[in-house]
Amino acid sequence: MDRPLKHAVIAAHPAEGSFTLAIANRYAEAVRSHGHEAIVRDLYRLGFDPVLSEDERQGHPRADVLAEWDALGEIDVFVLVYPVWFGAPPAMLVGYIDRVLGAGRTRGQASEGDKASILQGKYLVSLTLSGSMRAWLDEKGVLESLRNLFDRYLGEVFGLPETHHYHFDGVQPGLPERDYRFHLAKVDDAAAGVLSRMRHLWSKNPNAGEPPIGG
Repeated sequence: MDRPLKHAVIAAHPAEGSFTLAIANRYAEAVRSHGHEAIVRDLYRLGFDPVLSEDERQGHPRADVLAEWDALGEIDVFVLVYPVWFGAPPAMLVGYIDRVLGAGRTRGQASEGDKASILQGKYLVSLTLSGSMRAWLDEKGVLESLRNLFDRYLGEVFGLPETHHYHFDGVQPGLPERDYRFHLAKVDDAAAGVLSRMRHLWSKNPNAGEPPIGG
């Protein structure tokens, strides 16, 4: 039988009622509706400490990182959900990547006996939000910079077979209901697209095991 995928949805926004968290939860609901599993890690509500220590940088994780690895378990798809602030992700998310996904790892290598290769061979999805419109961001090179820094670079360093980026622009306080619903519908489309591409990856790799269920 086809097997379900497990998605780790990593959300970073300090406001509990933010649209960022609405996007994260909607993605999780969408993949669950296709029979897959999703775990949402709301970094601010978890009280995650994003500060990387020198010991961790050398491959010696602290207790909270070990606990996070246990909470994640075996993940197929990592989904980063965050607002673009001053052309970059929140420091909270950068710290999570530093400590949980990357500490102790250099390009193409992981420390023996640890889980620094947690992203190895996995699928990376970025769902980003901004108050500014896409045309302005493109003019300033913001989205292309994010794709290079977070998508392509992480893909290269962590050995990800594919990465995809979806952006939601014009997200301002008082967002009209029609725009709110439009963006959420686009999240559903993104989730369906991710699952479809995952099935395609499985079909190209006979050693990948059973393909994911759904479409």
